[in-house]
Amino acid sequence: MPEGTQHQFQIRVRTVYDPAQSDPAQARFVFAYTINIRNDGKVPARLMARHWLITDGNGKVREVRGDGVVGEQPHLGPGEGFQYSSGAIIDTPVGSMQGSYLMLADNGDRFDAPIPPFTLAVPGKIN
Repeated sequence: MPEGTQHQFQIRVRTVYDPAQSDPAQARFVFAYTINIRNDGKVPARLMARHWLITDGNGKVREVRGDGVVGEQPHLGPGEGFQYSSGAIIDTPVGSMQGSYLMLADNGDRFDAPIPPFTLAVPGKIN
């Protein structure tokens, strides 16, 4: 079986600017994001770790690595999904995030599920 159909995860992201936690005068812009992960492959897998690259509008990159997500290492069978919310703080009103999840399939395969780049932006800052 080709790996593309064996291990296939769909990742969708929704972001929201949090003005109550932000302080633009102090270059603090807080964003909440909700991620939906769905196993569209044929093999169950556990999300073991996360790797993020968080880039602000000045090109400053912060790398974040850690076990699981929000204290969990969800196990997703074919067709199953998992949703969680978290946040990021950057120094500019516009930035981006991208990364990957390290997955461990029940058959012993380790693979990365890429998280496509998404934008963090204060409303009205991007046309």
